[in-house]
Amino acid sequence: MIRFMVLLVTLLGTWFILQTYFDHRWKAISLRSWLSEAPAGLCGGAANVVGPSLCFDDEVLMSSVKNNVGRGLNIALVNGTSGQLLKAGTFDMYSGDITKLETFLQEIKHGTIVLAATYDDPATKMNDKVRELFVELGSSHVGDLRFRDNWVFLGAKGLKNKSPFEQHIKNDQKTNKYDGWPELLEMEGCAPKKMD
Repeated sequence: MIRFMVLLVTLLGTWFILQTYFDHRWKAISLRSWLSEAPAGLCGGAANVVGPSLCFDDEVLMSSVKNNVGRGLNIALVNGTSGQLLKAGTFDMYSGDITKLETFLQEIKHGTIVLAATYDDPATKMNDKVRELFVELGSSHVGDLRFRDNWVFLGAKGLKNKSPFEQHIKNDQKTNKYDGWPELLEMEGCAPKKMD
């Protein structure tokens, strides 16, 4: 009887831990109502030390290992039908030229999936025009981005509603995990591969 009780408690405990882990990681971002889905992963930078990582359809598009990320906003554009990388860019939001980001966002074609992750500072140079362009891609949090906030986002040109694929942590000295920066953001899930 004791062995049975220990086995039952162990099984229930394991089930509870797995259920809590997967509910926490996937519930808020899984979107099963779209026709075609691809695994996507976004990881924002950690302070100004570890760069972000952008993945789509099991392919790393941008990362420190690929040496194609930089301070500010890191953005990858993916074909909404094929899932192929179209273009990638880094935009220094502390001392860079904001018109380069404006042009990059304005040239995005309908049906293109947009992945974005921050590194160091995403907002010092950000203006209302750039914020509005991200809102058009489905962002709900871009209007709240400030100095050294951490943000990851997956949206699309032509998206009719707000994207469920977005996370934002404010830079707050009381809650920051790192000295002067909030904690690392990670988001994984199944993202739409086809726009309607």
